[in-house]
Amino acid sequence: MPRLALIGDYDPQKTAHVAIPRALEFARQHTGVDLAWAWIGTDGVGNPAETLAPFSGLWVTPGSPYRSMDGALAAVRFARERNRPFLGTCGGFQHALIEFARDVAGLAGADHAETNGRATDPVITPLSCSLVDQAGGITFTPGSRLHGIFGGRPTHEGYHCNYGVNPAYRARLEAAGLCFTGFDAAGDIRAFELPGPAFFLGTLFQPERSALRGVGHPLIEAFVREIARG
Repeated sequence: MPRLALIGDYDPQKTAHVAIPRALEFARQHTGVDLAWAWIGTDGVGNPAETLAPFSGLWVTPGSPYRSMDGALAAVRFARERNRPFLGTCGGFQHALIEFARDVAGLAGADHAETNGRATDPVITPLSCSLVDQAGGITFTPGSRLHGIFGGRPTHEGYHCNYGVNPAYRARLEAAGLCFTGFDAAGDIRAFELPGPAFFLGTLFQPERSALRGVGHPLIEAFVREIARG
């Protein structure tokens, strides 16, 4: 049975942490994939080559600032370098971008403004307007993996965040190979992916929240199918 690591500091008071197991149950019902999952705290990642080796996929979940930013970044890097299916939502999206900026784009000082206000390269900075408990429409770049997952249609998604991509670093990240493929009505970045056969996606929105309405989500179902493919 394939196993999924949920990387995050589980808190039953966090809406996303309540929603994720429900969303995975919906995905199991809709895809027929019998998937097991386990929470791993960011401070429990340790050596990812040992801790994460038994898992077929990784989801870095919302809930930052994490107890261990280094643990979260190590999990992202493990997934990216080992071609394990990866999904990062909200805080996971933000930290996946920091890992990519540091380890691929050469921005050694890439950091998160929430935890380091003096970062030399603040890749993640405050949004112009808070998205805490907000929702909005998103469109995807034609030809992207996300565009295909959503059948070429726009989507309406929920958020719980105050931080996003610093647009000053967009060109540098794209030049290093990252593709920003999801945008809101104002053209602000809401999702990214790495091109190629590996499933490596991040969304600032929280697709897991659909489960709280009793609805499955196409992105999570696509993620589960990819994990099952091995």
